[in-house]
Amino acid sequence: MSNITAYLILLIAVVLGTASNGFAKSAQGFTLLIPSILTAVTIVGCMYTLSLVMKTIPVGVTYASFAGLCIIATIAVGIFKFNQMPNMYTIVGMILIISGVLIVNLLGKTN
Repeated sequence: MSNITAYLILLIAVVLGTASNGFAKSAQGFTLLIPSILTAVTIVGCMYTLSLVMKTIPVGVTYASFAGLCIIATIAVGIFKFNQMPNMYTIVGMILIISGVLIVNLLGKTN
């Protein structure tokens, strides 16, 4: 698989991981059936897509990229779905996470 395909699949993993985080919040400690099932299904899909990506991109780069992007996306879900506004320190942290993901992917060794 090409790097472009791997990164597209990585984006799908980020979407699934972010969805699972949102569903987990909605599941209220896994006391609600439908959000709990959606959490399980999306996390399994997320791990499957990550395993596909790791065939092409090294595990460290894959997981660093996934984790960083998933954190940013989950914060966005918190803002828009749950009305959780980040403070200045959270925003600075988000900028550092984005910077780290860019450095790992653009300057880090991927082979």
